[in-house]
Amino acid sequence: MDVYEAIRTRKSVRSYLDKAVEPEKLERVLEAGRLAPSGNNRQEWRFVVVTDPAVRRRLADDAAGQRFVGEAPVVIAACAETDRRNMRCGIPGYLLDVAIAIDHITLAAAAEGLGTCWIGSFDPQKTREILGIPSEMEVVELLPLGYPRDPAPVEKSRLPMDTIVHRERW
Repeated sequence: MDVYEAIRTRKSVRSYLDKAVEPEKLERVLEAGRLAPSGNNRQEWRFVVVTDPAVRRRLADDAAGQRFVGEAPVVIAACAETDRRNMRCGIPGYLLDVAIAIDHITLAAAAEGLGTCWIGSFDPQKTREILGIPSEMEVVELLPLGYPRDPAPVEKSRLPMDTIVHRERW
């Protein structure tokens, strides 16, 4: 699958098959995150890969009880080891850098026939406790990963280009 097909077919998956993700696929997906660009090449992202069912269930409880989080055979906690530097525009650099790495992971997952869903509804402190994440680390997102129960593509509702793109000036 090329990158354009992965972009077109990637969807948020909230129901997973009870099927393990092959280690080689998981490694390729994580490698995609590792290869993501970052501001000043800081590479602040850190990932905790969780496959233990009991721990995944605890993460699901922490994620507002979203059962599918624990149903996925893998949950990735995306974190940042950061100096809390803001970019010149004022936005914390680690947030964008981790988001870029997650996006690389989600697209690589789609290319591997896997599904993901960005999870921001969780308590970072509780996740930190569940996973033993050091206090100096920022917990940014949770990302369930696995085989979608329904692999069919979905029609994406997106604004037209002439609504979102301005050329040369607003």
